[in-house]
This record gives sequence, structure tokens and C-alpha cells, in this order.
Amino acid sequence: MNTSSSISRKDFLKNSALAMAGLALTSNMMGATSIFNDTTVSPKGKLALKNVRLETGFEYEDGEVVATKTDLFYLETENGKITRISPNQPNAKAIDAKGFLMLPAFKDMHIHLDKTFYGDQWQAVRRRTGGVKGMIALEQQMMPGLLKNSTFKAEKMIELLQSKGTSFARSHVNIEPTSKLQSLKNLQKALDNKKKTFGAELVAFPQHGVFYTDSVPYLKEAAKMDIDFIGGVDPFTIDGAIEKTIDFTVQLALDNKKGIDIHLHESGESGLKTVEYLIQKVNENPSLKGKTYLSHCFVLGKLEKAKQEEVAEKLGNAEIGIVSTIPFGSLIMPIPTLYKHHVKVLTGNDSIVDHWNTFGTGSVLQKANLMAQLYGQSTEFLLSRSLKLATANILPLDDKGIQQWPKVGDQADLVFLDASCSAEAVSRISNVESLIHQGNVVF
Repeated sequence: MNTSSSISRKDFLKNSALAMAGLALTSNMMGATSIFNDTTVSPKGKLALKNVRLETGFEYEDGEVVATKTDLFYLETENGKITRISPNQPNAKAIDAKGFLMLPAFKDMHIHLDKTFYGDQWQAVRRRTGGVKGMIALEQQMMPGLLKNSTFKAEKMIELLQSKGTSFARSHVNIEPTSKLQSLKNLQKALDNKKKTFGAELVAFPQHGVFYTDSVPYLKEAAKMDIDFIGGVDPFTIDGAIEKTIDFTVQLALDNKKGIDIHLHESGESGLKTVEYLIQKVNENPSLKGKTYLSHCFVLGKLEKAKQEEVAEKLGNAEIGIVSTIPFGSLIMPIPTLYKHHVKVLTGNDSIVDHWNTFGTGSVLQKANLMAQLYGQSTEFLLSRSLKLATANILPLDDKGIQQWPKVGDQADLVFLDASCSAEAVSRISNVESLIHQGNVVF
């Protein structure tokens, strides 16, 4: 996945441009037109935009935030960085942003780009039998067929994400005896084809268990490749051994200087034991702090309030993040409690039209909208804070209403919405089709 003999895809994306995602929404939220006339700009070129709407502060009444102030600005970029932000120049020769609100581009931090039906012939999910191990058996049958055109389908899924304002994803990719390293290689081809407009980090994911199907040799090989995290899934349910599986995962991450991101669906005693043991291992190995995540972690939604507080505090102290898909139904994740204890919370679409899930929209802004509804975050202030779920914790204004984004020198990785402020953007996404296809501008 090298773009040259000396620089990897990840380094290329970090040191040059990511995409600028231009989402243009018409006033009636129906039709579509890009604010960009040209879809490609030279990597070494400059870009100028006028009539760019930015958030500038909060308005207060009796100490309560009641509105968000915005104004129009002129903005320049060069080599993928913002180089100038100044008062608006409406008569300048520049791309007209038409007063659309500029926000940090969105990030989908939990998705499986490597295995999907999206872009191919429609298939609904099969009837499930035998629990997760039954699904593993089904997937072992299906993976050879899925791999035949998985690069093409991954590209189509990336295009779906981009159409919803997302320019970056953390993708789990199957590493197991059935597909061996082929799923990873196919996805790397798709990401290389999209590298000018889309960035990603990869999780080596033993979907069929670490030891249940002996994925160990393939994980060890993948860990030496261009991946970022060592994954895992339900160590007790699948492998029957919490400590053995976590010990292996932690050591592999340490040996290869990778992060950790483990799927944890178990919501009972074994789920809690897994969380507590992972916290212990991270505290024993501080280099993993800030680089370790639990995806789903449904057990948090099952704990009594006092235990939720205790575990959330321990997660925060160990700097272990939670990547939540924010499920509907009776299982409500304690996201406000996690925020209270400074736990980093991310979100993603997980499965989109595959053999695990028939549904999936591709919109992480809709996830922020759902979180706001679930937790009653309907005030202007709380809605504006909810946006960080879609942007991986980047907000235009800090909690005091002081502008903290964008700044000169920031990555020019942007999205434009027909909304007056982030609170309105979060509130309005009740219909995902209100987000429409972007015009990609590559620096």
C-alpha cells in the first residue's frame, strides 16, 4: 500500500491532503448541486473560498445558550492545509460556498469495508442459528464468494460514506483461516484507489476467534503489515478464555507498536470481566493508553448506575475509548456517564447491507442525531456538543463558545451543510436523504 518506495499510505494521508467533502443541500432538502465546479485541484495548488459560514460564538439568555452565532468568511487552502481565514470577500475570484456552514468532515470509526453486499446484488440476512458461532460457520461458507469482488464493493461503500460527508474511517478487516490475508489485501487496493479523497486506519480483526479457528499465525503476519490496530471479538464466548485471548492481543499490539480495538458484545458477567481485565492490562502497559478501544461494549448498558460510574471512571483513567453504534431498543448505552469521566466516545455504522445486518445508512451525523434524541439533548448547547460524535470529537466552538476550529494550519478536511450552526445540523438529520452527494476537491 505504498504510494512510493519510502512512504506508506497512512503517512501520505497524514502529511498531505485528505478530501474536502462539499455537501450542498438545497433549501427544500431535496435536489442536489455541488458548490464546486471543478472536482480536482492540483495537490500543490491553492484553493480560495468565499461566503464560507463559520460558527463564532454562543448567544445567552439568563445564562443559558439559546443560539449559535455565525458569520461569513473568506478562506484559502494550500497543500491540504488551511492557510488563511479572513473577513469575507464577496467579490473575490473564489469558489462560492453560498453561505453554507463549514464543519470538520465526518469520521466513521467502526465499519467493515471489507465484507458487504453493497454495490452488488441485493441479499437480505439469513436466518440465524447457533448464535455467533453459527454466524462464523455461515461466514466461512460465504467469504470465498464475497472476496471475489470485495475491492469493488469496498470502493462503493467508501463512495456511500463520502456522500454522507465522511472522509475517514476505521475499518475492521477479517483476518482468519478462511480468507487468510486476502480480505486485507483486497481492501488495501480499494483504499489505495481512493487515497486522494479518503483516509482510513485498519484493524486486523479475528472475526472467527483468535484460537477458536487458529487465527494466530495470520494475525501475527497481518500485524507486520500496514495496519493500525489489533482486533478481537468476545474472548469468552468465542475462545472460551478471557485472559488467554486478551494476553495474546495485548502482547501482539505491544510487539508491533499497534493499538487495540476489540468487539465486545457480551453483556453479562463475562463482558464485565473482559472490560476489567483489559483495563488491568492497559494500566500495566501505559504505552497502550490512548490507543485501546472497546467496540460496542454492551455490558456497560446492563450495569447498575453505581457500577457504570465505577467502570467509566476506570476506563477514563486508563484512557480506553468506547466505539458505540448507539443501538435502539432497551439497551441504552451510558454515553453521558462516559463523557462525565472523560472517556473518548466514537461511533460508526458497523455493518451496511451484509450478512450480519440488512440495514445501514452510512451517515454518522444521523448517529449524532440519534444520540441526542436518546439522551434528551435538545437544547442548543447540548445539540452543538452532540456533533462531536460525527467528527471524532472535533467541534467548532469549545464549551464556553470560544472558536477553536478552524485555525490556520488545520487540515483542510471539510464538509459544507445547508444549516446555520452545528446544533441545527444535528437536529435536522431526521431523514438521512437530506445529506446528498458531495463534490470532492483533492488538494
